[in-house]
Amino acid sequence: MKGILDRIEDDLYAVILVEEERLELILPANRLPAGSKVNSWFTIYAENGQLAVTLDDETSFIREKQTEELMARLRKRKKVAALSGSRRNPDSLMRIWISSLSDS
Repeated sequence: MKGILDRIEDDLYAVILVEEERLELILPANRLPAGSKVNSWFTIYAENGQLAVTLDDETSFIREKQTEELMARLRKRKKVAALSGSRRNPDSLMRIWISSLSDS
């Protein structure tokens, strides 16, 4: 299964979100693989009755690029809206559906 490092709390605990299992893993931060940082992706599997966490550099790279592309599209859309004089109702809810983020 795959998980993303969501945060490190009090420099002691790492919180890894595993979306496909809908769970949150909390482990000592010092058990993270070398090079881990917030938004790093991991492959998580059982090994000898314990969970093993390995850094997934490929997924981390792909997801970072997807995020950058999405942010660039949003910034471009914002510029176009500003240039056209478009104004939104401040009471309206803005929903952004992200359908391009899938496990690869």
